[in-house]
Order: sequence, then structure tokens, then C-alpha cells
Amino acid sequence: MAELAGVSVRTLHHYDEIGLVRPSARTAAGYRAYAAGDVERLREVLGYRRLGFGLREIAELVDDPATDAVAHLRRLRALLLAQRERAAAMVTAIDAELAARAKGIRTTSEEQLRVFGPQLYEAIGAAYPATRRTEPRIAARIWDALGDARTVLNVGAGTGSYEPPGRDVTAVEPSAVMRAQRPAGAARCVAASAERLPFPDGAFDAAMAVSTVHHWPDPVAGLREMRRVARRVVVFTYDACDPGRRERFWLTRDYLPEFAGLLTDWPSLADLTRAIGGRAEPVLIPWDCADGFFEAHWRRPEAYLEDEVRRAVSVWTRVGPAAERRAVSGLRDDLASGRWNERNRDLLALDAAELGLRLLIA
Repeated sequence: MAELAGVSVRTLHHYDEIGLVRPSARTAAGYRAYAAGDVERLREVLGYRRLGFGLREIAELVDDPATDAVAHLRRLRALLLAQRERAAAMVTAIDAELAARAKGIRTTSEEQLRVFGPQLYEAIGAAYPATRRTEPRIAARIWDALGDARTVLNVGAGTGSYEPPGRDVTAVEPSAVMRAQRPAGAARCVAASAERLPFPDGAFDAAMAVSTVHHWPDPVAGLREMRRVARRVVVFTYDACDPGRRERFWLTRDYLPEFAGLLTDWPSLADLTRAIGGRAEPVLIPWDCADGFFEAHWRRPEAYLEDEVRRAVSVWTRVGPAAERRAVSGLRDDLASGRWNERNRDLLALDAAELGLRLLIA
């Protein structure tokens, strides 16, 4: 089995020990014996592993009772195609720059980085199944804001979190990685961007966007598009211009000052609400928030030491590995010494925190 799969015997032993791929039987001599079903599971594990998924994420994917072998093959195929598309785009861009430099032409900074910009969401998307889930208390706020809408457009839909049950939902998601991870039975999903929604004016009763606006190249244009295609708009985002936001959240205040630099070009809350002609309401984060977005673990600091938690949040990708290592190391030391508890003891009595999250409603 090890020879056929191109892995070491030690790897197979490890998969058995952690319950990821357990052989169906043992021979009289004590060797592991793999049945056809074991081979299928190993094939799925190796496929996801070579796409960069962590072992915990893979365990959740292959143990999903709603996903059979055919569904896994389709998902792996979509992920591999997306990977091939990204690689092809980068090769094309590099070839173009090599050709330009051969002629003595220096490409602009924008041209040099353009190919990497759209890849950010792809980089974090593979980690979503492990930590990004629907938080029911936030979902209740969003679904209530949708009012009596029967047809709903979910823009930047990702894997389908927060899509309201009992309504006719159409999803829009530009990332092939995210589309491939949508569960069986999820709403139909269209490959498109928020700034260019392929629907006529007023096509939907409501349009929603959850924790996605900060990934859009032009947030204001995307919000205007949502307003164009729907009579009601509901957006879950954050107030980047709130002067106290960074100071209220201990992670950005004490460990990750680079976070402030990520918000320099972000539109103000007034600009965002003006784009849809609506209002903004604060959203408190419960201490046991189920959705692992950046601020979710404000009362559970140990979570930020876990790689799978950080991999599903774009902030860590954007600040870079050096800042991430420094922040994680500092937090680990402060948790071990008790300094974190001394600085943040007031938080331990709170059930919910106000950290700048907002619900925009029009």
C-alpha cells in the first residue's frame, strides 16, 4: 500500500494511529491489510493532503456523512482545476514580464503584483471547513434583516455559511476553491464577482453578503451592484475607521500592530452605508462564537495559537509570516506567564464584546 500510494510506511502507521485511515484487518503476522473501501479513503486523504489541507481539516472532510466517494472526486477535481488555473495564470504573467525585461521594459508594481492579488481568497479558502461555520446568533440577526424576502442573492457566498433556510437562494462566488467546498444540496452557485453581478435590475427580493466585502477589489462598486439587483440589502462587515477598534481588541493592540496598515485604503463605514442607501447596526460577538473569523476568539486566546484557526483568516496571510510568528510567540509567552490574564481580566466576565462588527441594512 505504501509503495502504491507513494508514501512511507510510517505515514500509513500515523494515519492509522490518529484514526484518519484505519485498515479493515490485520494479517496473522500483524501486518495492516487494506480493503477496497480503505483504499478509497486513503485516495481522498492523499488528494486533499497534496492540495495543502491540514490533517484535521481532511478528517472533517472525509468523515462528512453527506459526501460520498463520487462527491469527493468531483470536489478534488474542481480544486485541482482551480490550482491548475492559478499556476497557468502565474506562468503567463511571469512569461510576460520575462519578455518585457528582454526588451528592456520594466513592468509597473501593479502589473507585478496583479496576478497574486486574486489568489488571497484561494489561499485561505482551503482551511474554511475546519473553523468557519454559521454562528446561529449572528445568523438570526442577518435572517431577521432579510425580512419577508423569498428570493435571496448571497454574494461572496463561500461555502454557504449563513444562507437562510426556507428561501430561494442563489449564490455568487468567484473562488473555485470555495465553490468546490459547498455541501451537497446547497443553493446553486454562479461563478462571478460582486462588482459585475450577471443579473438584471431588481432580480431578487434581497441580496446579502457575509464577511466577504473586505475581499472585494472595489467594495463600494460591489455594494452598488447588490443594490441594483435587489430591493433589500443586508451586509455583515466591520467598521475599519472606528478609532477605538484596534485598542479594544487585545490581539491587534498588543501583538499585531501591522493590522492597522491593512485598513489604510478601506472605505469608511459612511461610504459603505451610502453605497446601499442604508444604516449600520453594531453586532456583538458572543464569547463562544462558532464562526472562526478574526475577532471570534476574543475570550479564548489559546485558539490563536492553532495554525488551522489562523489559516482560515485572511488577516494572517496579509500581514505576512514574520509578523504572524512574532505575534503568536508573544501571545504564547504571555499566556504561559499569566500576563495575558492580568491585562485582560475584565474580558473574562463578558458574554459578548463590541469589536467593530456591523450589520448594514437597506
